[in-house]
Amino acid sequence: MASSHGSPVPRASGGGRDGIYHKERDPSSRCRPVRSLPDVCPKEPTGEGRGLCEGPSVVAEHDRWTVYSSKVNLPAALNDPRLAKRESDFFTKTWGLDFAETDVMPSFYLPNITREHFSPYLQEMAQRERIHERCKTICPNKDDVDAVSSITTNHEKSRAELEQVPKIFMKPDFALDDPATFNTVLPWSHFNSAGGKSSSDVASSRLLQEKLSHYLDVVEVSIARQISLRSEAFFHAMSSQHELQDRLQETQRAVAVLRGRTAAMDRVMCQGPLRALRTALTRNNCVKLHNKLKLMAAVHQTQPTVQLLLSTSEFVGALELIATTKEVLQQELQGIHSFRHLGSQLCELEKLIDKMMVEDFSMYARSDLSRSLKDEPQVLEKERLESLVFGLLRQRKLDFLDIYSDEMIVAAKGIVTQCVVDSVSQIEEIDTEVVTKLADQMRLMTFPQWFELLQSVFSSFLLFLQKIKATLNVIRNVVLEVLDSNQKTRLLEQSTAAAVCSGAPGQVAAPSPAPQLLQGEAELAYLTHEGLFISDALNEAQQQQQAALAGGGATQDPSGGAGASRLQAAGSDSASGTTESSSSREQGFHTAGGATITSGEDMMPTELELGRVANNIQELLCTASDVSHDRCVKVLMARAKDGSLERLSSAEFVCLSQAVEGFVRDTEELCCRRSVSLRGALQSQANRFVHRFHEERKTKLSLLLDNERWKQAEVPAEFQDLVNSIADGRITLPERKTPGPDDRKPSEFLLVDGQKYAVVGTVLLLIRIFLEYCQCVNDIPSITTDMLTRLSDLLKHFNSRSCQLVLGAGALQVVGLKTITTKNLALASRCLQLVVHYIPVIRAHFETKLQPKQYSVLRHFDHITKDYNDHIAEISAKLVAIMDSLFEKALSKYEVKAPMPSACFRNVCKQMSKMHEAIYELLPEEQTQMLFLRINASFKMHLKRQLARLGVVNDGGPQHGLVVVDVAFYTENVQALRSLERLDLNMAEIWEQKR
Repeated sequence: MASSHGSPVPRASGGGRDGIYHKERDPSSRCRPVRSLPDVCPKEPTGEGRGLCEGPSVVAEHDRWTVYSSKVNLPAALNDPRLAKRESDFFTKTWGLDFAETDVMPSFYLPNITREHFSPYLQEMAQRERIHERCKTICPNKDDVDAVSSITTNHEKSRAELEQVPKIFMKPDFALDDPATFNTVLPWSHFNSAGGKSSSDVASSRLLQEKLSHYLDVVEVSIARQISLRSEAFFHAMSSQHELQDRLQETQRAVAVLRGRTAAMDRVMCQGPLRALRTALTRNNCVKLHNKLKLMAAVHQTQPTVQLLLSTSEFVGALELIATTKEVLQQELQGIHSFRHLGSQLCELEKLIDKMMVEDFSMYARSDLSRSLKDEPQVLEKERLESLVFGLLRQRKLDFLDIYSDEMIVAAKGIVTQCVVDSVSQIEEIDTEVVTKLADQMRLMTFPQWFELLQSVFSSFLLFLQKIKATLNVIRNVVLEVLDSNQKTRLLEQSTAAAVCSGAPGQVAAPSPAPQLLQGEAELAYLTHEGLFISDALNEAQQQQQAALAGGGATQDPSGGAGASRLQAAGSDSASGTTESSSSREQGFHTAGGATITSGEDMMPTELELGRVANNIQELLCTASDVSHDRCVKVLMARAKDGSLERLSSAEFVCLSQAVEGFVRDTEELCCRRSVSLRGALQSQANRFVHRFHEERKTKLSLLLDNERWKQAEVPAEFQDLVNSIADGRITLPERKTPGPDDRKPSEFLLVDGQKYAVVGTVLLLIRIFLEYCQCVNDIPSITTDMLTRLSDLLKHFNSRSCQLVLGAGALQVVGLKTITTKNLALASRCLQLVVHYIPVIRAHFETKLQPKQYSVLRHFDHITKDYNDHIAEISAKLVAIMDSLFEKALSKYEVKAPMPSACFRNVCKQMSKMHEAIYELLPEEQTQMLFLRINASFKMHLKRQLARLGVVNDGGPQHGLVVVDVAFYTENVQALRSLERLDLNMAEIWEQKR
C-alpha cells in the first residue's frame, strides 16, 4: 500500500466513486523544495526577524528571546505537548523526568490571543453564515444526497451480510484456546470418533470449511468496503507521513547548520570572555575566602579576648564582643563545621558573665554600704559602678536594684548595732558581758547618754542616705544616658526612613560616617582590634573611614575589602593589648556608648522598661528612708519599753521631739517624700507623754485647790513678767531666774491689760500650767489636738472643783475654813474672770497650730467659756442672796417710831459698808456698781413688803415722815461709799399708792 515519494493521491475527477467532490490541488505545492526550519522564536519588537543563517547580534543578543531562554529541548518544542502516556514514558526515559513536567515560558513579545481578536471577523461573517445555513436547509446539495443514499445502501447491505456470521466471532473475548469456544466453532461431534475417515466425515469437514471460508469472505468484503470508503483519508495520511519525513530531514540539516554556527560563536565570542569572567569570579571568591578565613581567625580569638576583658572587669566590652561574634556566626559563618559548638559556648559564657556581674554588683553594694563616709568620697569606684550598671542593663537584668535594696537593709541594721556598741563602750557602768542584748544596754543608759546615742544614729543615717543618693544618682545617670541614646537612635531611623520615603532613589542624603561605622563596621572592629578596650577599636576605625572619605572616597571592594584591610591592620593576636589608665578607660566607655547601644539594640531594654528602672531608683531612695526610719523606731521603742520616755520632763521630751522632727525633715528634703513611721512612733510616745503630763498637772492642780484657803495672794515679779510676755503676743515660758538681792518685791495685784486682778496662789500656778501646755504645742506640733483636749479637761476640772469648794462650801471640810465669806466669793469670781480673759488667747494660739479641718475641736473653748461665765454669774447671785437674807431678817423687825434713824436702818447700812469694804478692792468698779444695784433692788423689795405689812403709805403723815428720814439715811450712807457716789438708788418705788 506504500506509494512512491511524492506520488499524488488518486482522486476521482468530477464526481468520485463515493460521490464526494474534491477540489483539485495546486501541482506546484505537491513537491516543495527543501528549506530551513522556520524560526519558532518571536520576531524582535522593531525590524524584521532573522533566520538561522544570519550571524548573531552581539548588541541585541541579550535583549531578544533565544532558544537558550527555553527551559526544554527542541524536540519538546516541536512535538505536540498533549502527549499520550506511551509517548510520555518514551521521552521521560530518554531525557529525564524534567522533560515532561517543565513548562515552557511564554514569549514576552507574542501577544495573548483572546476571543476579542476574532470579534470583527465573526461580526462580518455572521450574516453570511446565517444565509448559508438557511440555504442548506431549504435545498440540500445533490452530491451530498447521493453520497448519503449510497452510504446508507451499502451500509444496509453490509449489515445483512454480516448478520450471516455467527455472533461468537464478533465477541471481543473470542479466543480459540478456550475449549468451549473451540468446540463451538469446530463441532467435532459431527465427526466419527471411532477413528478412520468415512465419506460422511469428509463431506462434513468440507462443508464446515466452506462455511468458514464464506464467513471469511463476508468479513473481508466488509473490510474492503470500509477501506474503500476511507481510502482518501488513508492515502492522505500516507502522503502526510512522507511530507513529515521530508520536513524532518530539512530540520536535521538546519539543526546541523545551527550547531556548527553555535560552536563557532562559542569559540569566537563566549569562551574567551567567559574565561575572563570565570577568572575574575575565582579571584573574588579567593578574596572572600581569605576574608572569611581572617574572620574565622578573629572569631577563634573571641574566647581568650573575653577572658582578658573579664580579668579587667570590662563586662560591657566582653558582652559586646560575644554579641557581635554570635551575630557573625549566624550571618557570615553559618554552617562552618569547626564553629558548630562555638555558639553554645558563647551562650554559656554570656550566662557566666551575667552571674559574675550580679555577684560583682552585690559585692560592690555590700562594700559601698558598709564603709564609713566620714573620711571617704560618697561614690566608691564610679567607673566600676557605671560599667556594672550598663552591663546589667544590656543583659536586661533589671532586678539589680533588689540586690541593692537587700544590702541596704543589712547595712541599716549594722549602722544601729555599730552606734550602740560605740556608745556602750564609752560607758563604764554597763557591763556588756552581763547585759548582752542591745535593747537592754540602751535601757541602762541615762537619758543624756541615750539621747546622744540617738543623735549619733540620726547623723549616721543621714550620711547613709546621702551615700545612697549619690550612688543612685550615678545609676540614674547611666539609665538616662542609655534612654537618651535609644531615643536618638530611634529618631535617626525615623528621619532616614522619612527621607527614603519622600525622596527619589539616589537622592537621599548619605548618613554621617560615624553611624555607618557603628552600624555596619563595628563588628569587625570589635573582633580584630589588638588593644584591650573596644572603644579604641571604634576610634581607629572611625579615623580610618574619615581619612578615606577625606581622600576622595575610594570605592571599596564589594567582597569586603574594607573589612579585610581592617583585619590586616589589626593583626591576628586580639589579646595583646596593654592596660590603660582610668581616665582613658572612662573616655572609651563614653565614646563606645552609642556603638554599644547600636550593636546591641535588640538586647537593650525598651524605653518603657528604662523609665520603670528610673522610677524604681527614686522608689529605692524612698525605701532607704523608710528603712532608716524603721531602724530609728526600733531604737525609740527599745528605750520606751520600760516607760522611761513617759517619765521624761517636758524639756527632755521637747529635745527628743525636736531631734526626731529635725531628722525627719532632713530625710524628707533628701528623699522628697514624707515618711510616717518615725513620726507615728513619736506620736505614740507623745500621746503617752501628754497623758502623763496632763495627769501630773491635774493632780498638782487638785492638790493646790484642796489646800487653797481662798485668800488674796501676793503676785511675785516672775508671774507678772510671765503675764506681760503673754500681753506681747508670745505664749512662751521665760527662763526662771535665780533670786538675787536686787529682785523686785511682790505686788498685791496682777496687772493684765491695765486691770488689776486679785488672785489666789492656785490661779497663778494655773496660768503657768496652761502656758506649759501652749509651750508643749509650740515644741511638739503633732500633739496639738491631744493637748487641746487635755487642757480643756484641766480648765473644766478647775472650774468644777473651785465651784465645789467655794459655792458648795467644800472648803469648810477640806481646808477647815469657818465660813465662806463674801471676800472669798469675790476673790473666786475674780480668779474665774482672769481665766476667762485668757481663754481667747489660748484659743487663738491653738488655732495657729491646727489644720483647717481640725478647727472643730476649738468648740471646747466655747463650752468652757460658757461654764465659767455661768459660774461667775452664780457667785454674783450668791453675794446678792447673802445680802437678801440679811435684809429679810433685819427688816422683819423694823418699826416706824422714834428715834430716827432707826436701829434697823443703822444695822443695814453697817452691813452694806462691810460688803463694800470686802469686795471693793477685789472687784472692778463696774462690777461693784452692778452688784450694789442688784443689792439695792433686793433691799427695796424687802422694805416695800415690810411697809405694806405695817400699813405705811405715802400720805404725808407722821409714819411717812419717819420712813423718809430712814430712807434718806440709807441713801446717804450707800452713796457715801467709794465708787457708789453716782449710784441712782431710786427709793421712791418703795411706797404704796395712797388709797
